[in-house]
Amino acid sequence: MNSFFIRWSATQSGGMRHPRELGVADVKAFLSMLANERKVSASTHNQALSALQFLYREVLGIDLPWLNNIGRPQQTKRIPSVLTKDEVAGLLAHMEGVTALLARLLYGTGMRLMEGMRLRIKDVDFERHVIIVREAKGAKDRLIRAAA
Repeated sequence: MNSFFIRWSATQSGGMRHPRELGVADVKAFLSMLANERKVSASTHNQALSALQFLYREVLGIDLPWLNNIGRPQQTKRIPSVLTKDEVAGLLAHMEGVTALLARLLYGTGMRLMEGMRLRIKDVDFERHVIIVREAKGAKDRLIRAAA
């Protein structure tokens, strides 16, 4: 990102300049360009700002307090959409075969898709009423207990 900043600044001033010669206006213009012209996400914008802070503070050894005061964009908050029990029942009613079995298993147990895909018959313990999920998230094994 820092090399992009330097190359971008060359297009603005008519020639390549060292980051020490660039100031507040250049950094703000660069971040504005990312947001307005490139339409980057808030996380990309934050990453660019962090990269510039690292460049100036750690690489060049220049402490720029104004760089800490540049506003960071806020992440867009999304409200999760959840199906009702009736909607899930309707969806599952229209499924057939292995797809239906896997969908019901994932919905009923809370397993992740790849956990369900990797499930083997020997991982289902009918006597103890548990399903053994092997190498789940974090490469750990876990048990899913059936409701009594």
